[in-house]
Amino acid sequence: MTITVRPIGDRDFFSWIPLFAGYAEFYESPFSDETALTVWQWLHDASHELEAVVAVEPGEMGDTLVGFAHFREVPRTLESRRGLYLDDLFVDPEHRGSGVGTQLIEAVREIGEKRGHSLVRWITAESNEAAQKVYDKVADRTSWVTYEIRL
Repeated sequence: MTITVRPIGDRDFFSWIPLFAGYAEFYESPFSDETALTVWQWLHDASHELEAVVAVEPGEMGDTLVGFAHFREVPRTLESRRGLYLDDLFVDPEHRGSGVGTQLIEAVREIGEKRGHSLVRWITAESNEAAQKVYDKVADRTSWVTYEIRL
């Protein structure tokens, strides 16, 4: 079947939530209904910066979500332009290796181009070698080192 990518919709909640839970599990991050509902609200609040596209597999019983990309606009101060930051990318394990991740990244790239942005940027875990093989085909690996302060 052909996978299509489209903006997330109001009716996608019950297909999106198991994917989001799988994303949290993959990164060994705590997951709760409260977290899922908060992120879902962000995705549907026009005043919130977080947006999403989903990969959809059509079926006789309706569409099935097989992946998602959450992203947001960010300022690029040294260019005096804006870019997109890809916060979360997840593909259902049964659909990995089929090009779904590439399709999701491409959809985010197209959104950035249409908006006149200068780049799409993201990070991944150093141990996520399978994803890095995909990323190395569609983007340039940078030399930046990431730091964080937990609050």
